Amino acid sequence: MLNRPDIKTLLGRIYPLLAILIGVLIVSLPMGPYETLDTQLEYNTTRGVLRWGYPYLDRFGPPSVDSYGDLFNMPPLGFYTQALHFTIFGANLETGIMIITLFGLGCTVLVYLLAREFYGKTTGLFAAAFFALAPWELIMTRAFLIDTQCLLLSLAYLYVGILAIRKDSLKLAGLSGVLFAAALLTKQFAVFMLIPLAILYIYHRPKNKFLVLSQLAVFVTPIAISHFLWYNLILGKELLYLFNHNDFRDYNFTNYTPTYTFASDFLVNYGLGLFFCVTVVVSLAASLLFWRYLPKKVVLFDFICLFTLSFIVGLVLYLAVNLNLKAPYTSAFKYLYHTLPFFSIVAASLVAKTALLFKNANQTTQPRRILMTIVVIAGLALLVTPLITNMFSAQQLTTTPYLIFRVQPTIDVGYSFYVQNPSMTDDPILTMQFVGFIVIISGFIWNSKPVIAQQTKLFHNWLKTKNLF
Repeated sequence: MLNRPDIKTLLGRIYPLLAILIGVLIVSLPMGPYETLDTQLEYNTTRGVLRWGYPYLDRFGPPSVDSYGDLFNMPPLGFYTQALHFTIFGANLETGIMIITLFGLGCTVLVYLLAREFYGKTTGLFAAAFFALAPWELIMTRAFLIDTQCLLLSLAYLYVGILAIRKDSLKLAGLSGVLFAAALLTKQFAVFMLIPLAILYIYHRPKNKFLVLSQLAVFVTPIAISHFLWYNLILGKELLYLFNHNDFRDYNFTNYTPTYTFASDFLVNYGLGLFFCVTVVVSLAASLLFWRYLPKKVVLFDFICLFTLSFIVGLVLYLAVNLNLKAPYTSAFKYLYHTLPFFSIVAASLVAKTALLFKNANQTTQPRRILMTIVVIAGLALLVTPLITNMFSAQQLTTTPYLIFRVQPTIDVGYSFYVQNPSMTDDPILTMQFVGFIVIISGFIWNSKPVIAQQTKLFHNWLKTKNLF
């Protein structure tokens, strides 16, 4: 049983992450709920689960006039999770968004754990803050969409899979497979997390071939069983049933043509923000320029993030531009959502890189030392700026009744949301958001206590040598 000193020590250890979670919750609660056609469809489908036990669209009429019998062509688990939540807390939009917000906080914790695994605790905290304060994530956690649940399960199977690889564990590999099956039964975007997991597994190269086959078997088995039970046995559908979704059949309207810049337009102007994107670019550039001065696992995960981001963005560009599909283009907000954790981790890894470069700056030639110093100064500035700008973006989102995440700046094409009762610019609730931001900052200050104490001691000794007191 924990005594009071143990509890105090534990709270001191977890307070930085806890401060980020509490602060982000305070920032996000005044926002939304954000509504769009998809939120209404998913809400009605969840009502269909409550009414018939299957994810049929429920339009609140008798079966003869509503869409009973028209199965919503998406994986079912997210709707069953929401239906269970509705059963406990009541079937309305506000209670539905409550669990979405909790899923978002869970995603923040997993982003922290992934970043800490490869870069350290401080990087993990910055990654969690970057992720949770991104305009993209703030809206996703206040809209009735199953995407956040899918991302939570995807990050969970990725993290557990990494632990399985590191520990050569068969049980963890099986647990990762179960989580992957759950994620894939929530939304198909879950497959994207297989990219970093596969790269790490290939890099690790377990020497025991029996272990390799066993891990692959226990990982794949839950997916095979769950999909066979739902799609083949329960629904009686063919294996490629999900590829009949409208997203793979609806083409773009003839009056606008996708360009290869639409993904970057969305990320820079809406999803992440300019300074966030600049931080990502500088962080990757630092790895390319100074990879010899960085630990192997830092360079490895930077490569994994870069490859994963390139694959996902490249695939979405191919679907939208080359195949002219409408959904990947107009709904980049959802199609690229699984890239947000990797953008956040790469941006936050600038913490570890600036610290290492600062440490090695005096051990190299003068030109390279000057370049390292410039990168360190720029890195410190870029670690703070995105957090501040995204805080102001949160206030703008709170007071805006209509949002459109344009994929091209010259035309009104993109994913859009309505807010029924946006806050006014003089609403006291906006002050509460700043309180949340201060709580987040307090977590970083608490985490930096040893550094602050050390620097204070050095400054105190310097003052003594100058006989200033």
